[in-house]
Amino acid sequence: MLKSCMKYLVPIIFIVAALSLAFFSGCEKIKQLPPEPYIEFRQFTMYDTVDLLGNPAKAGILEFYFEDGDGDLGLKQPVSGDTDTTNLFFTLYEKEDGIFSEADETDPNDPSDYRIPYMEREGQNKILQGTIEITFLYFFYELTDTIKYDFFVKDRAGNESNIASSCQIPFSLEGTCVK
Repeated sequence: MLKSCMKYLVPIIFIVAALSLAFFSGCEKIKQLPPEPYIEFRQFTMYDTVDLLGNPAKAGILEFYFEDGDGDLGLKQPVSGDTDTTNLFFTLYEKEDGIFSEADETDPNDPSDYRIPYMEREGQNKILQGTIEITFLYFFYELTDTIKYDFFVKDRAGNESNIASSCQIPFSLEGTCVK
């Protein structure tokens, strides 16, 4: 009799153990991050291109990682009267005689600020993480020129991220640089 009971008891114990493991692994604590966004430069890719009118140009793609603990990164489409229309800010630096200095605001390669689109997570975990790519077009440059960017983001609560810096970007670059 004991032998026939064991025959059923072993599978039942295995099923209960498997269900317990699944239940407790599903109760994982939600990761906590600070409400201020964090960014990290990943890479910059430079390549030759042409504009819509067929003019030769250089293009560059800046890629960076982001995370925001309270999930309030990004802005909705602006409506008239909105004062906050940008949330990604760049500072361009140009290398001259081996030293980087901030480019003048009138420099045609100085980027305008950007708007990261509105993002929101459903559920209890509001953390946003991912990568963002920004494409720049350059029309006025010398192949001997070298630039770099400092940049930061601001979330909807006004929290500013750390300042990230790109690699040194020579206009002669054909390919990708990483830091």
